[in-house]
Amino acid sequence: MLNRVVTVAALAVGGMILSKQLKKGRNAQGASSIEESIEINVPVSTAYNQWTQFEDFPQFMKNVLEIRQVDNKHLHWRAKVGLEEKEWDVEITEQIPDKRIAWRSVSGPRNGGVATFHKISGNVTRIMLQMDYEPDGVLETLSDAMGAVRMEARTGLQCLKEMLEKRGSETGAWRGKIAQH
Repeated sequence: MLNRVVTVAALAVGGMILSKQLKKGRNAQGASSIEESIEINVPVSTAYNQWTQFEDFPQFMKNVLEIRQVDNKHLHWRAKVGLEEKEWDVEITEQIPDKRIAWRSVSGPRNGGVATFHKISGNVTRIMLQMDYEPDGVLETLSDAMGAVRMEARTGLQCLKEMLEKRGSETGAWRGKIAQH
């Protein structure tokens, strides 16, 4: 009898903890949000220029399988999301060289975000990444509650830092400007 009471109590506590985790980091529309930042020992133009090399994202974001730049404002993404491979299209909604890039999905998994670039000193840049996304299904929701997307973003930024600091320069640049509507 005592074992059953302990088991029921443990399940209740576990359920309350999971419920709090599922609600944490959600906005009013039910989407999840993450914010991550990193300081990289390169000039702001180097960090920004590398970020605009979207097709190079698989070099530092392990779950990104491919990004194809369709035109100046549109990208096609293919990535591992949880246990599945998913594809979606993204529109760049704002791009200000050395300052910020904002985007939103226009097909597939709903997501959007902004990366901002802050000059700390001549050779130090802080990248701040903010993303909103909607987990699809039970597995993605549980994965989200456990912080998987946040950990992926943090790891990706760390790999970008290591790649840029080791190389000392970007692989290219697209310095076009896209105004927000």
